Amino acid sequence: MTLHRPGFTGSPIDRADHLRLDPAAIADLLKGGEARLLTLSGHDPVLGDDGRLAWSAPEPEAQELIFLGLREGSPLFAPLPKVETGQRAWGVFQILSRMRAEDAAIWGTARGLIEWHNRHAFCANCGSATAVFRAGWGRKCGACNAEHYPRVDPVVIMLAEHDGRVLLGRQPQYPPGRYSALAGFLEPGESIEEAVAREFMEEARLPVQNVRYVASQPWPFPGSLMIACIADAETDAVTLDLTELEDAIWADSDAVRAALAGDPDAPFQAPPPYAIAHTLLRHWLDASDRLAAGGAPA
Repeated sequence: MTLHRPGFTGSPIDRADHLRLDPAAIADLLKGGEARLLTLSGHDPVLGDDGRLAWSAPEPEAQELIFLGLREGSPLFAPLPKVETGQRAWGVFQILSRMRAEDAAIWGTARGLIEWHNRHAFCANCGSATAVFRAGWGRKCGACNAEHYPRVDPVVIMLAEHDGRVLLGRQPQYPPGRYSALAGFLEPGESIEEAVAREFMEEARLPVQNVRYVASQPWPFPGSLMIACIADAETDAVTLDLTELEDAIWADSDAVRAALAGDPDAPFQAPPPYAIAHTLLRHWLDASDRLAAGGAPA
């Protein structure tokens, strides 16, 4: 079964880690005529007339830069602006729906790094100011020499399956009619499978078993790794934690199919294609259709 490729994956860039600790090599790349700087509005993408990411010639002395890597031998950089972190950028989602997958992956990498830099201006070890190093892939404390590197936060996002249906939840900030997979951060000392089971219990008082991994996705809001799973629910009775969810529904394959197709009569609105919840629903629907046709489980 072919998996629908998650959003923010499929970047065509060679990250060229071997160049990150070589300031002279980075300086030479910037001087070359093939270097390109990603155009941003704050840390949001800017698209050209062709609908692709906009690029310009870099000005090394004008701003701090992040070396994204090489694309077909051409060095790509992103600016490092001062931005307000932790803001849910609802407006950018409209732009994402028009972007090519590889462009979203490039921009997502830049946005995640920019968010991280803006959150780590000071050393977690001694509190002194930090400075960019490793061509934008780290920060170093000028006082205690502690080195800090970008981190991602693992998040489980999951569907519970019961009697040919899956559980979907709705948060108050979603667009009208939108339902999606449940999700939550992994906590110290637990596995992916344990996190999935805990989150279902916390958000819906739903016991699950047989947790299966499906796919993963970087999510640059601000910097998570979404780990998509499916689990078997022991019952369809749920009790919602209303501080997390305002509603939940059990959706069968016909309802999921209609939602993914954008049918205006669908009982819910599906997550957008660049969200891994969309990938997860497509994977579940494909597996359900396969079983209905007499095929083997995925």
